[in-house]
Formats: sequence, structure tokens, C-alpha cells
Amino acid sequence: MKKRCEWAKEEPNISYHDKEWGRPQHDDQKLFEFLILEGAQAGLSWTTILNRREGYRKAFSDFNASKVSKFTQKHIQKLLKDDSIIRNRLKINSAVNNAKQFLKVQDEFGSFDKYLWSFVNHKPIKNKFKKYSDLPASTEISEKLSKDLKKRGFSFVGPTICYALMQAIGMVNDHTSECFRYQK
Repeated sequence: MKKRCEWAKEEPNISYHDKEWGRPQHDDQKLFEFLILEGAQAGLSWTTILNRREGYRKAFSDFNASKVSKFTQKHIQKLLKDDSIIRNRLKINSAVNNAKQFLKVQDEFGSFDKYLWSFVNHKPIKNKFKKYSDLPASTEISEKLSKDLKKRGFSFVGPTICYALMQAIGMVNDHTSECFRYQK
């Protein structure tokens, strides 16, 4: 049996852990997806979000930032009735706002990927934590990223959300040292 990070004990966490979490991601559409999902997760479990991921894909135009940036109040009202996503007005409004800001960052830097990965000099940070409880909730880098995103008009991008984003997209390797994914 494979040794995994202790948070990956059941589905959908096992599949997510084994196939996605901590793998360097550079596709802007995937980066936008994780930005939206991490914001939606605030105050909830990641399992809750993973169980609604398909709902988010449908509700947010397969995470096409250009389309999401054009959502109107009528569209937002429809999303507030969609039980396949978290129906929180602040989080839904944030997703639409963040799509607009995301496009501005793409214009400025050529891609959101170039902007985001510049915070780690375009190379993943490989941590060496033995236990999941040793992982920090945020770091100096996630605090800098959070401040910069907020300055650019993003919302639901506090240091903890930013660190979770960094973990998800592989900017940091926070697989515990005994996990089979750690060396990969």
C-alpha cells in the first residue's frame, strides 16, 4: 500500500493527492481554476470543494477567465441558486472580480503563470516536513503574494488561501517526506 500524506485517506482526496496536488502547474486556465476553488474553499473543507468541482466547472464556464469576467448580475443571481457550488454571494462576486483582475495580470505579464511563479523564482520550493501537522498555514512568500494580489484588486486571496494555492499548483512541494509523491 502506498504511503500518502495523512490528509489523503479517502476519495476524492486520494485521487486529487495522487494526480494533482503539488504538481507544478503552468497552464493559465488551470491556475485560474485553482484560484477560484481555493477562494471558494475559505472556511470549508477541501473535500467539500472537490465534491463540487464539476459543478464549479459548469457554473464558471470551464474556468474560462474571459467568460467569467463578463458575468452579469443576472448570471450571479442564477449562480446563487445553483446547489452544485457554494452559494455564497461574496465568493461568487469574488470569482467574477478575480477573473477581471486575472486578465489584467495576463496582459501585464504575458501570462498569469509568469506572474505567479515569479514569487518562487520560477522553481518549486521543496520542503521537508515529516508530518502534515508541521506544514505552515502561510509563509512569508504567501504573505507577499497575498499583498500583491490584493493591491491588484483580487479578493479572497489572504495569505492562507495563497499558500494553499501554492501547494495545489506545485509552487511548493509539501508532500510529507514519507509520502510516495514527495520524490516525484
